[in-house]
Amino acid sequence: MSVTCAAGGRTGGLPALVPGTAGLLTVAALGIALLLLLIIKVRLQPFVALLAVSVAVGLGAGLSVTELFGTVQKSGAVPLVEAGMGGTLGHIAVIIGLGTMLGSVLEVSGGAEALSARLLALFGERRAPLAMGVTGVVFGIPVFFDVGIFVLAPLVYAAARRSGKSILLYALPLLAGLSMTHAFLPPHPGPVAAAGLLHVDLGWVILMGAAAGLPAVLAAWAYAAWIGRRVFVPVPEEMEAAAEEARRAAPIPDPDPDQDQDQDTGKAEAPVALGTLLAVIGTPLLLILLATFSSVAFAPSTARSVAEFFGHPFVALTIALLLAYWLLGLRRGWSLASLQAVSTASLKPVGNILLVVGAGGIFGAVLKASGVAQALAGTFDGAGLPVVVLAWLLAVALRVAQGSATVAIVTTAGIIAPLLSGAGHSQAHLALVIVAVSAGSIFASHVNDGGFWMVAKYFGIPERQTLKSWTVLESVLSVAGFAVAGILTVVV
Repeated sequence: MSVTCAAGGRTGGLPALVPGTAGLLTVAALGIALLLLLIIKVRLQPFVALLAVSVAVGLGAGLSVTELFGTVQKSGAVPLVEAGMGGTLGHIAVIIGLGTMLGSVLEVSGGAEALSARLLALFGERRAPLAMGVTGVVFGIPVFFDVGIFVLAPLVYAAARRSGKSILLYALPLLAGLSMTHAFLPPHPGPVAAAGLLHVDLGWVILMGAAAGLPAVLAAWAYAAWIGRRVFVPVPEEMEAAAEEARRAAPIPDPDPDQDQDQDTGKAEAPVALGTLLAVIGTPLLLILLATFSSVAFAPSTARSVAEFFGHPFVALTIALLLAYWLLGLRRGWSLASLQAVSTASLKPVGNILLVVGAGGIFGAVLKASGVAQALAGTFDGAGLPVVVLAWLLAVALRVAQGSATVAIVTTAGIIAPLLSGAGHSQAHLALVIVAVSAGSIFASHVNDGGFWMVAKYFGIPERQTLKSWTVLESVLSVAGFAVAGILTVVV
């Protein structure tokens, strides 16, 4: 490995050894291998693993301790660890926090049951699998994947029991909808994290995520219908009973004790209207898209400034959350204390996600500052493959190896960022690259993925059948989404 010495620009007081291109590529390969080893074999928490690997890669590539962590007496330069974490979470944390609270209010208010009931009535009993699939897509926009399973699983049990058919016919379309929205659409952590790391407007991510995700989910539904008729899995009675018990014990907010709760008003028990539900879910998406199109189609003006203000993700999600508080909460008898309790409880699982995403920002900052990212960019350019293909392949490899979609996304985004900077790509093209990364992050969910076991246990599917159904379903979603994104990059 060729090594050159540099002492001028470093601030650690000692000359730093800066590897050449071959050395930097070796550092990158060893860093990724170390990350996989720490997560898979050592079982280290992904945040800690990403942080440790970022430091190791930085030191191995010739960065000084001062550049990574700063000094006791702060100077003007921001240390890479702080810049990577703060620069990433400064944008992402607000969006994920607001989106999580919005999803929680929709969940606890009974929005899932109302949506499913209306769609089942619309499609009819014969098309119940399609109704479950559409429920997964619509309800999955604001709600995390695992929460969607918990809330909607009893509806799947009921539909499968009424028909006497395999539970796969109803569970897989639902899972496809939940998985697609979770991987492809904001405000979910994966696409939001990638947008922050690659500096892409969320409106374009929503537009391109939907353009690739909806055809992908149709392909997944076709596979679900095919495998659901060939593999019979009965309704898991023990899980059905447990789910019903959990739902009865769930901390549904008490209505305002000062409000009249007699038989005539009955506001607290009134089901959520479908129009209300769609308005709450659609408001932030429409505002963000309006701002994106205004910035492209119109010259600077007061009207454009107003659209961009209300369409900023922070403002749009705040409006949607306040709308949910009023329409789904206060107007139906909830107290302010109940809304606060639901919102606060929903944020507890978010801490781990934010730390992992922030550590991914550190990893990306270290790769860029050390020259590793530039060395990787030159190597990938020499491979002759389009960036969208490389992005998908990297995400697939990281996903299959260690199981976490979030880790696959933030690591891939950090590696491919220098391939995109300064290349003159449009926001639409960059959004399609994010779609490719997100698609790769869900490929072939298997035994090292927590989602695999959640699906298997919640729906009573034996491991072998889970591999045949859920694992292949995720692969179909991934390949179809990537294929559409690849085609669109030729057009956009």
